[in-house]
Amino acid sequence: MTSEIVIIGGGVIGLAIAVELKLRGTNVTVLCRDFQAAATHAAAGMLAPDAENITNGAMRSLCLRSRALYPDWTRKLEELTGLNTGYRPCGILAPIFEEAGEQGAGSREQGAGSREQGQNFSPLHPSPCPPASSPAYWLNKEAIHQYQPGLGNEVVGGWWYPEDAQVDNKALAQVLRTAAESLGVELKDGITVEAFLQQQGQVVGVQTNAGMIRAAHYVLASGAWSNELLPLPVLPRKGQMLSVRIPEFAPDLPLKRVLFGQNIYIVPRRDRLIIGATSEDVGFTPNNTPDGIQKLLQAAIRLYPQLKDYPIQEFWWGFRPTTPDELPILGTSHCQNLTLATGHYRNGILLTPVTAALIADLILEQKPDSLLADFNYSRFQSQPSTSTPMLTHSANFSNGNRPTISPFPIQDSPLIIAGKTFQSRLMTGTGKYRSIEEMQQSVAASDCQIVTVAVRRVQTKAPGHEGLAEALDWTKIWMLPNTAGCQTAEEAIRVARLGREMAKLLGQEDNNFIKLEVIPDLKYLLPDPIGTLQAAEQLVKEGFAVLPYINADPMLAKRLEEVGCATVMPLASPIGSGQGLKTTANIQIIIENANVPVVVDAGIGSPSEAAQAMELGADALLINSAIALSANPAAMARAMNLAAVAGRLAYLAGRMPIKDYASPSSPLTGTITN
Repeated sequence: MTSEIVIIGGGVIGLAIAVELKLRGTNVTVLCRDFQAAATHAAAGMLAPDAENITNGAMRSLCLRSRALYPDWTRKLEELTGLNTGYRPCGILAPIFEEAGEQGAGSREQGAGSREQGQNFSPLHPSPCPPASSPAYWLNKEAIHQYQPGLGNEVVGGWWYPEDAQVDNKALAQVLRTAAESLGVELKDGITVEAFLQQQGQVVGVQTNAGMIRAAHYVLASGAWSNELLPLPVLPRKGQMLSVRIPEFAPDLPLKRVLFGQNIYIVPRRDRLIIGATSEDVGFTPNNTPDGIQKLLQAAIRLYPQLKDYPIQEFWWGFRPTTPDELPILGTSHCQNLTLATGHYRNGILLTPVTAALIADLILEQKPDSLLADFNYSRFQSQPSTSTPMLTHSANFSNGNRPTISPFPIQDSPLIIAGKTFQSRLMTGTGKYRSIEEMQQSVAASDCQIVTVAVRRVQTKAPGHEGLAEALDWTKIWMLPNTAGCQTAEEAIRVARLGREMAKLLGQEDNNFIKLEVIPDLKYLLPDPIGTLQAAEQLVKEGFAVLPYINADPMLAKRLEEVGCATVMPLASPIGSGQGLKTTANIQIIIENANVPVVVDAGIGSPSEAAQAMELGADALLINSAIALSANPAAMARAMNLAAVAGRLAYLAGRMPIKDYASPSSPLTGTITN
C-alpha cells in the first residue's frame, strides 16, 4: 500500500494533523494501534496555560497561540461534522489553601504578569500584565467564596484566569475522527507499526503487523509509544481519573467553575464532575489503583467538600507522553521525510490545533515556524555518543569505506529498565582492575551507560576502590549499586538502602536501582534463590528497582518478575570463571517467558561468548572480570561493546535455519553445459 502522507498515531494530535493536511489537498492515511488507549482519554480537556502557570517562554508562546486558535478551530470542526466539541471559554479558578498562603498569591502571578508579591486584590482586581500575557485576577478569601460557593474552608484565596477554557476531550477526539472520515482520510485501526525502513537519510516504508506501508512523507504522532520506534526520550506517565455524577437535587449550589487546585482539578460537565489526575512514572502499568483513586478523592473533597456525597460514575486511566524537560518534540527529524509530533505530556489537548497547523506548514510549505526550533529533538543530543547501538537499514559509504550509523534505529528500540531509557546494552563493573586508571579507560571504551558498584567495597574503601566514587562522571553514567558480599537477605536489604543513599550523595537523587546479590556459597559463588526472592520482595515494597542476580532458573526468574523486579539477571557460568555460556538452554527459556529485560550476568569470558548471549535474545550483558582481567582492559571493553552490538543485530536479523544437508549458494540454473 502507498499513500502520500502516513501518520503514525490516531489520537487527537495525529487526527488533527490528518484533517489539516487533508483540507490542504493531501492524501493522508492514519495508522492507529488502539483509539481508546490514546492519551486523549487521560485528560479533562482544560485549556489552561495560565492556571498551569507555564513559564517557559517558548512553551508559553506555543500554548497561548494554540488557545487563541480554539474558538475558530472548533467552530469549523463542528460545522464540518454537525457534532459538538464541548468547547467553552469558561475561565479557570485556581484556589489556594492556607499553607500556601502569601507564597501562593505571589508565585502564580509570575506566569500571568507583573505584580508586587503577596498583594491582595478584592473582590476582583485585574493584574497589570504585559501585552503578550493574559489577564489574571487575585481573589481574597471572602471574594473567592462569594465567586464560587461550596469551596472548602481551608481555601484562603485564589486566582481567576478568565481566558483559560475547556473542551470535552472525548467529544473532541470523536469529532476529529468523524471529520477525518468525512474528508476522506484513510483510517486504519488495529495497525501496529513495528519498524521504520530507512535508506540514505529517507524513510522508505514502515513495517506493520499488516505488512509494509509506504508513503512520500511520514509523521510520528504515537505519543507515549514513540520510543518503541525511535530512541526519543518519550516515556509514559500514567494518569488516573474518575467522574462523579451530580445529583439531580444537589444540596448546595452547583460547581460553576473549573477548579485547578494543588495536585487536583475538578471540571464540571453537564451532569458530572471530572476529577484528575495522578501522574505516575510506572511505565505502561495499566488499571486504576485504590491508592491513586483515594488520593484524588481526598484532594477533591478538600477542595470542594460537597462532592463527597456524589455517586461515583466511572474510573479510567491513560498514558501521557512526557520528555525529560516536559516539552513536546515537534518538527524535523534525522530523515528528510519524517516529521515528529510527540511528547505533549499534560498539554496535548491544548496544543492540538497549533501542532496541526505548524506540522502542516512544515510539510507542505517547507515553512518551519521560528517556535519549532525550541522543540526540535536535537535538544536532547548535545552530547553525542560514539557508540553504535542504533540499527538501521541504511548504508552510506561517503566517508571512505566505513558505513555511517544513523542515530535512530530501524528495527531496534532502546533498553528500558524501570522506566529509564538506555542506548547501550552493555553494562560493566568496577572491580578487579589493576588500577583506577585502567577502570576509567575501560568504562570509556565500552560506551556503557550503566556501571555497577559494590556498595560495601566503596563504603569500606576496600583495596582497588579508594576514590572510586570520584573516578567516574556520574552525570553521564547511571550507577547500579550492588549488594556483593551479602550472604543473607537481611544483609542485602540493609546494603541496598546504603546503596540508594550513596547514589544520592553522588547527585543521582532519583536513582532507586539495586543489583541484588545474596551469595552464601563462598567457593562457587552461586546465588541463594530463597534469600534472593525474600530480599527482592522487601526491596520492591520499599520502592527499589531490583535487578536480581540468579542461577539460570526459569521458575525463579518468573517468580521474581511477578513480585515486581525490574529485570532478571541469570548467570552464564560461575562469577569470574570465564567459562562462557554453560546455561544456554535455561537462558533461552527465561528469555522466551520474560516480560522484563533479561541481562546475562557472570561467566562470559570473550567477545564471541558475549555475541552468542545477545544472539539468544538477551536484552543486555553485564561483564566485569573478562574486561578487568584481560591483558589490555580498554581494548577488551571496546571488543565487548562491538560484540554486544553485533549479537543484538544478529538476533534482530534472524539467523538462517540449520539444515542436515548442503544447499548451494550459487543458482544451478543458467550454467554452461556442453
